Amino acid sequence: MDPTLNGAGYKAAARDLGFAVVSLYTCEYTATAPDHAAGDDLSYYAGEPEEAVHAVTEAGLDLRAVVPAMEVSTHIADRIAELLDLPGNEHALAGSRRNKAAMRERARHAGLRIPEFHLVHALDEIAPAAHDIGFPAILKPTSGAGSQGVTLIPDAEALRDLGGLETHDAFDMPITEWLVERYIRGRQISANYYSFAGEHRLVDMWEFRQPDDRDYDFPIWDNMQIDDGHPEWHKVDGYVREVLDAYGIERGPSHTEVKCSDGEVYLLEVAARLPGGPMVGMWTEHSALRPYHDSIRCFLGERPAMFEAPLTFDARCGAIAIRNDDEPGTLVAIEGLDAVRELPGIEEVLIGYQPGDQVPVTRDDLTIPLGFYFSGADRDEVLRMLKEIRSRVSLRIERPSGAAR
Repeated sequence: MDPTLNGAGYKAAARDLGFAVVSLYTCEYTATAPDHAAGDDLSYYAGEPEEAVHAVTEAGLDLRAVVPAMEVSTHIADRIAELLDLPGNEHALAGSRRNKAAMRERARHAGLRIPEFHLVHALDEIAPAAHDIGFPAILKPTSGAGSQGVTLIPDAEALRDLGGLETHDAFDMPITEWLVERYIRGRQISANYYSFAGEHRLVDMWEFRQPDDRDYDFPIWDNMQIDDGHPEWHKVDGYVREVLDAYGIERGPSHTEVKCSDGEVYLLEVAARLPGGPMVGMWTEHSALRPYHDSIRCFLGERPAMFEAPLTFDARCGAIAIRNDDEPGTLVAIEGLDAVRELPGIEEVLIGYQPGDQVPVTRDDLTIPLGFYFSGADRDEVLRMLKEIRSRVSLRIERPSGAAR
């Protein structure tokens, strides 16, 4: 289902497992992505589960699994699997694993700890909701991904001009509703699991580390893999297992983000899919996990080998985003890039803009100018590399104010 971007890795894994690659594209964003159908044996386009089922059954295909490859269609995949009587996650809860309003209602029903929130459907509803919640508050579109449209509301003054809010999400779908939530201060952690027949196997956790203690609406700055020596590890593990059960995640990968504050864990979001960012590539490089193969096996109803033995990593992994947190401007140069490329442990360099490009303020995954994925022998080595990379590389941006920094 929508095997584009990070999810395109499913195509090679399916073929490696001996299957034809039948790809279903569900929305305008994925259907028009460049080369989206590369590697397909058959490609279908449908926005509704019933339409998709009709198309593939009319073709006489012997379907063995429905695999959600991208966040935009995880809920549709569950419904299609149910219609075809194939293994999947609890289809009645599929919407709560995708739409954040439904996600919050499910959490409230299940007794999971979440921030106080209001659901609003118009710009003029945001201010009253924020005043009721209290400041700081945070505004989140109920769909989308990658923090696009997420906006910190630090005080009442910030409500005076909301005209610059995003109108479309990361999948180019119109934003029609938002959550206004209480902002939770504390450590933000993502936890990645695989599930099979209701059993949950933890793969790893990552902490979103910030440059200082200011409130934020975009979490990606320094990101590093943590272990069971981290002070929040065991609380997060116990809480996320409750989340996976409450949302009917019974098979396949999942990615859950939480905040830890004053000894409590709060749910930010849960998704029945592989994580984005550095995780999948790092797992493949530094562990025995085969992320795409193991995901497909879960949806085939086959227990993956990773459930039979402890999962270990031969290195500690990290990622870094070099952001533009000042005003927009023209990128003049990326300074120190070659020096960072030569550092031991650098595994991937992600360049979002070239000299001459206009660089916006970094507000989401789509506007990160420069990033690095890397590994080190242990936690101390990863922390050292985070400092080393920031000391060596910088963006030279010419801004309207005349400053180039």
